[in-house]
Amino acid sequence: MAKSSDYFALTKPRVVVLLQITALCAVIVHDVLDSEFGIGSIETMGIVFVGGYLTAGGANAINMWYDSDIDPKMTRTANRPIPSGSISESAALTLGVSLSIIGVVWFAVLSNGVAAFWSAFSILFYVFVYSIWLKRRTQQNIVVGGIAGSTPPVIGWAACEEGLAISLDSPLSAIESLVDIGSLMPWLMFLLIFLWTPPHFWALALYRSGEYANVGVPMLPNVKGPERTIKEMKAYAVLLILLSLCVPLSYGEIDEGDAAYHILGWTVIILSVWYASTVWRIDISEEPDETGRIASAASSFFVSMLYLAMMFAVLVTASLGTIGAALGAVATISSISKIELGSSS
Repeated sequence: MAKSSDYFALTKPRVVVLLQITALCAVIVHDVLDSEFGIGSIETMGIVFVGGYLTAGGANAINMWYDSDIDPKMTRTANRPIPSGSISESAALTLGVSLSIIGVVWFAVLSNGVAAFWSAFSILFYVFVYSIWLKRRTQQNIVVGGIAGSTPPVIGWAACEEGLAISLDSPLSAIESLVDIGSLMPWLMFLLIFLWTPPHFWALALYRSGEYANVGVPMLPNVKGPERTIKEMKAYAVLLILLSLCVPLSYGEIDEGDAAYHILGWTVIILSVWYASTVWRIDISEEPDETGRIASAASSFFVSMLYLAMMFAVLVTASLGTIGAALGAVATISSISKIELGSSS
């Protein structure tokens, strides 16, 4: 008999919580920059977290239903609720569709139509474009599919903006009303997650490519080989560095003459260069361990998660001004130094 924990596992809680943290960061930055952070911000964060968990968790449950034929054949997914026999395929699909609908309605009622639209977009894109159309057809699946996982900051920011509504005057005005949500910041956050996703995931795929190949999922390492994969990972790492140059500009209110502008700018560049260095340090000729794990690739995968978390933390602290930017810089440099010294000892 299925337990509540089995249904909970269908939503991929660790992944969903990480995504919702980026959405909460967007809420904090929005309200701090507008000098409106307070009880209302806490309420908005609650709405965003619950709605985001429902929609993302629902999409993940539908994804597990669709992948129920290949999950039993891979070590990483063999113990999921459906292949383990804990939950039936129909129950997983019912849960996924129900959570998705409830999540979109949640945003429509408690937030606004723009936030509801982007939450619905993320579900439909993840399920139909990534899971059903691209995942088993192209090695660029994770690149295009990453669009769905990049939307939480946009949803969080839209939920904070007062007066947002989808214009029905014309198709162009509808698009403008969905894209113009008051700032470049949420779209920078979107691009940050989008550019981060491929090198993050491919670091793992480098030593899991055999399993993907066996089930007919064309990941870049098992289609084009590890050398090509590393080249593309490096390209995305460089794009992340270039994106870092734009971070201070996305705040709008921070002037080039402000100390915070330069402290923030150098902090995010240092962070991005550090992460890029772990991609350059991946050695595909390295002997895998008994589980097939490549240590240098696993290290880059681990650092990539820290990188994303630290980037969003720095974006939040910098919204507090020069002191916040300085604290973010100190925390960043201290963390990088501790990790690098620990890995070399």
